[in-house]
Amino acid sequence: MLVRMPPTALIVHAHPEPGSFTTAQMREAEATLAAGGHQVKVLDLYALGWNATLDRADFPGSEGYFKPQAEQARALAAGTLPLDITGHLDALHQADLLVLSFPLWWFSVPAVLKGWVDRVFVMGSVFGGAYGIFDQGALTGRRAVLLLTTGGAAGHFGADQPYGDLDRHLFHIHHGMLGFVGYDVLRPIVTHAPARQTDEVRRAALSSVRQAFEKIEARDPVSDHGMTTSF
Repeated sequence: MLVRMPPTALIVHAHPEPGSFTTAQMREAEATLAAGGHQVKVLDLYALGWNATLDRADFPGSEGYFKPQAEQARALAAGTLPLDITGHLDALHQADLLVLSFPLWWFSVPAVLKGWVDRVFVMGSVFGGAYGIFDQGALTGRRAVLLLTTGGAAGHFGADQPYGDLDRHLFHIHHGMLGFVGYDVLRPIVTHAPARQTDEVRRAALSSVRQAFEKIEARDPVSDHGMTTSF
């Protein structure tokens, strides 16, 4: 008899304040996915004290000209990747759904989350080597979604608005990180300017997050990992 395993989700969270709205909506996502039958693992990068720097220290014995991705591939083959990387890499490969949870800082991800991608998206394991890129990446067939907050109000984002189009700011994440290694990238889940809202509006925003994750299986992908409208 074939036993169907429950779907798995990995949430990688990057906010230094446990009491933040960004953290609250991450916990809402975690609870909703678990209630829907997912096995959920959360990696809280600040709480873990995650080392965001990819450098020679990850590869003891490395000599001469230092090319990080080549060193990753060699360490992967030799079984000498640092334990913090291998643990997160295993969790990444086990997850059917990847959720990146963060506040939008300088129109991008916090440095600790970018450093997580630098160190955990290992060449030879998620791309390169036996794998290609995009639809040949190792994570082809998996899904990924961004769960984020902004400092600016929704009305400040747009082609003719002061902050520009949000989808353009997210393109390098959608396409250059997630799509690059094979993920089917879903429309981002965004709460705008929660710090400026009333408690009632924040409660409604958490309800929207819950509804989005209740229906995550049916959530639309972004167009070419890029330009689409988020709620």
